[in-house]
Amino acid sequence: MKLVLACDHRGYDAKRKLVPVLKKMGHEVEDFGCEGTTAVDYPDFAAPAARAVAAGKFEAGILFDGSGIGMSVVANKIGGVRAALVHDEVTARRAREHNHCNILCLGTDLLSEDQIRDITQIFLTTPFGEGRHTHRVQKVNDIEQQGRTGG
Repeated sequence: MKLVLACDHRGYDAKRKLVPVLKKMGHEVEDFGCEGTTAVDYPDFAAPAARAVAAGKFEAGILFDGSGIGMSVVANKIGGVRAALVHDEVTARRAREHNHCNILCLGTDLLSEDQIRDITQIFLTTPFGEGRHTHRVQKVNDIEQQGRTGG
C-alpha cells in the first residue's frame, strides 16, 4: 500500500519508529514531516498529507500528534478524507470496516509503541465491509458535497 505519514513535534518519535515497521510490512511510505521535536503547527503537516490522500496520490495516511485530535480535525476539513481518531484495535477495525476511513490519526501521548503498531496493522489490513455500510458512507459523502455547495 502507498502511504503518506505526517506528524507534529509530539508525534515525531512515534512516526520515526513506525516507518521501518511499515516498510518491513511491504508498504511504500512517504513522509510529509515534521522532522524533529521542535514545536511546530500541526495544520502545516496534516493538510498537505490529507490533500495528497484526497487527490488519490496515496491509498491511506497516518497522522500523529499528542492527542490525535488536532490532526483529525484538520484532515477532516479536506474533501474526500474520512479521518478517524483511533485509540484501540476495535476503533481501528471499525474505522475501516464501517466508515471506509482513509486516514488514521493517532494520539502518541496516549498510546504505547506496541499499541501504535497493532492499531496501524489492523487499520491497514481491514477491508471496507460494504453492504449496509456503503449507503451510510455515501450519506457522509453527500453531506460533504452539500457543504461545498451550501446545500
